[in-house]
Amino acid sequence: MSGPILNRSQERRAFSLPGLLMATLCVLAIGFGVLAMLGVAVLEGSVLTLGGTVMLVGLASFGLAGLYMLQPNEAMAITLFGAYAGTDRAEGLRWVLPWMGRKKISMRVRNITSDTLKVNDLKGNPVEIAANVVWRVQDSAQALFDVDDYESFCKIEIDTALRDIAAHYAYDHAEEGELTLRANAEEVAGLLRSRLDQRLSTGGMTVDEARISHLAYAPEIAGAMLKRQQAEAVLAARAKIVDGAVTMVESALHQLSSRGVVELDDERKAQMVSNLLVVLCADREAQPVVNTGSLY
Repeated sequence: MSGPILNRSQERRAFSLPGLLMATLCVLAIGFGVLAMLGVAVLEGSVLTLGGTVMLVGLASFGLAGLYMLQPNEAMAITLFGAYAGTDRAEGLRWVLPWMGRKKISMRVRNITSDTLKVNDLKGNPVEIAANVVWRVQDSAQALFDVDDYESFCKIEIDTALRDIAAHYAYDHAEEGELTLRANAEEVAGLLRSRLDQRLSTGGMTVDEARISHLAYAPEIAGAMLKRQQAEAVLAARAKIVDGAVTMVESALHQLSSRGVVELDDERKAQMVSNLLVVLCADREAQPVVNTGSLY
């Protein structure tokens, strides 16, 4: 059974007037009304004329309440008795009817660093992970009317996406061809941005960039994993040393044979290979033994 369908809002342009023009008209009307009231009170004393000028001053003063100012990359969502009437993105001093509701929202690019989360990766190892996300509001109507608090919504969705990414990928040492959080940072960042962009679109937001800002094993297994990495590094180094040593021994035997320096039987070749491998693969410098007698 499907859940209820959300009627998503969509931003549209609101009708507004230049604020400087309306402010000038209201100030002139107030000034004219004040002068008229003083003149009427002193010279004529007409109650009807006095009432009209008082109403003019009151309406002009009320009209000043419809003024608002917008800076670059700011928007004002306009509502009329609770119904969305549009969004004004024009910069400078603007004016709408005073009884229309207004709510300002920033359309500027924002940067947020999530809290460091402790989650289990694909292999069940506890890891600490955090992300830095660059985002902005794209649709003011969706951000204000489709979610309760779009900033809190953004933070929660970042944490949710991080947990989802960490649970589907291993920290490292994955199977052949699989992505890992540590070795495939660019690919993981792209996946995080894509998922966040999809999640935040509900609230009228878009993600410009998402990066993993912190990634480490949890403290309780960090020591064991460090030893594992050190052991793998030692094994890799040893394998490289052995491979180079075998190549050098093979080259030495070939050159001795091709140049006719000395003829060695299989037993002497085996002894020479053993001695050379010990010398080349040892951790410490070899202590040579000088044979002052015959070769045999």
